[in-house]
Amino acid sequence: MNNDRRVVVTGLGIICAVGNTSEAAWANLLAGKSGVRHVTAFDVSDYACKIAAEVRDFDPLNFIEKKEVKKMARFIHFAIAASDEAMKMSRLDMDRVDRNRVGVHIGSGIGGFDIIEREHSKLIEGGPSKISPFFIPSAIINLAAGQVSMRYGAKGPNEATATACTTSAHSIGDAFKIIQRSAAEVMIAGGAEAAITPMGIGGFAAMRALSTRNHEPERASRPWDLERDGFLIGEGAGILILEELEHARRRGAPIFAEIVGYGMSADAYHITQPAENGEGAYQVMLNTLADAGISGDKVGYINAHGTSTPIGDRLETIGIKRAFGPNPPPVSSTKSMTGHLLGGAGGLEAAITVLALRDQTIPPTINYEKPDPECDLDYVPNQARKLKLDYALTNSFGFGGTNGCLLFKRWAEPGA
Repeated sequence: MNNDRRVVVTGLGIICAVGNTSEAAWANLLAGKSGVRHVTAFDVSDYACKIAAEVRDFDPLNFIEKKEVKKMARFIHFAIAASDEAMKMSRLDMDRVDRNRVGVHIGSGIGGFDIIEREHSKLIEGGPSKISPFFIPSAIINLAAGQVSMRYGAKGPNEATATACTTSAHSIGDAFKIIQRSAAEVMIAGGAEAAITPMGIGGFAAMRALSTRNHEPERASRPWDLERDGFLIGEGAGILILEELEHARRRGAPIFAEIVGYGMSADAYHITQPAENGEGAYQVMLNTLADAGISGDKVGYINAHGTSTPIGDRLETIGIKRAFGPNPPPVSSTKSMTGHLLGGAGGLEAAITVLALRDQTIPPTINYEKPDPECDLDYVPNQARKLKLDYALTNSFGFGGTNGCLLFKRWAEPGA
C-alpha cells in the first residue's frame, strides 16, 4: 500500500430530517433543532413507537426522471440526491478525468424495505404475476452504488457494504484505502437508508430498541441522558467525494478536510449488544489512531455513535475513556437531532464531522437534561461550541458487533 498518497474530501452531500442539503442541515444542527416528528408515512396507531426522523419536502423528481423513479427504492433516491450535491460541490467534471479511476462505494444496512413490503403485498393480494419486474434491482443494496456509477459514468471500483449501522463508515474507510493503494483517484462514498416503514419500525420496536416517548417527539432522542429509553429511526444519506490530494490540486478542487485514519474491529460478543467494558469501541478507536499515526491527545472532537440506548451509550462512554485516558475530548451525538440513519449514519456523521472541522464548531447533543452518573464525559450539551479543532473522529457500531471509526484532519494549505 502506498501510504504516501494523501486523501482529501472535496465535496459532501447530506439529506436528513433536519435538512435536504448540507448547509441547511448543518445550520439546523448548530441551532439544536430536532427533526423527530410523528410518523406520516403510514398509520402508526397500533405501534409502540409512533415517532421517527423522516425526511420532509423531498421530491425525487427533482433529481430523477419520472419513468425511473418507480424503478428505485427510496434509499436510492436519497443516495442520488446526496451524491448530486457532493459532486456539484466538488466541481468534478467527469469529461476531464479518467472515468476508470473514479469509483463508487455506497452502502445501506437494509436497502429497499419499502419496495420489499410493497411487492410482498402485491404477491399476497394478487399472486406472483403482480410482482414488478423492477422489484429486485430497485430493492437490493448495491443498486445505490450502481445507479450513482451509471449516472456519472464512474467506471472504477464499485462496491456496496452492508454492515448494519457501521455500513457507511466502512464504505468511506474502504474507499479511502482504495485511493491510498492507488486503485482509484476519486471515490464517491457513503451510505443511504430509508427504513421508516411498517416492518422497519415494527421490527426495531419488537426488540424494544426504540424510544416510546411519543408525547414529545422532539425530546425523545436523548443520548447519555439518565431518562433515555431507546433510539429513533432516521432516514436519508451522507456522501463524501474522496480524492487523492495531488489529483484534487491539479484540477483546483475545493478541499474541506483530509481523511487520515480508518479503523475496524469486531466485538465477537452478541448479536445486538456491545461488548462489556466497551471493548470493541475501545479497540476500533485505537486502531484508527494507529492507522493515522497520531496520539489521542491530538483529537479535539468525537462525533459519537451515541444512539440514546441505555446500554450502548454507557459502553461507548467506557470505550472512549479507555482509549483517551483521563482527559478525553468533547463528545456529541447528532443523532439527538437526526435520529439514527442505521446504515446511512456513518456517512451522514462523517460529513458532519468534516463540517465541524471546516467551521471549527462542535454541534451539540440536545435533550441532555439529567446527567447519568455512568456517563460522565463532556457531551457538549444543548448548545454548539466554538473550539479550535485539528483532528476529529467519528464512531459507528453495528449489530453483530461490527465497528468502524474514521479520523479527519482540518485542512490548511501549507503556509496558511
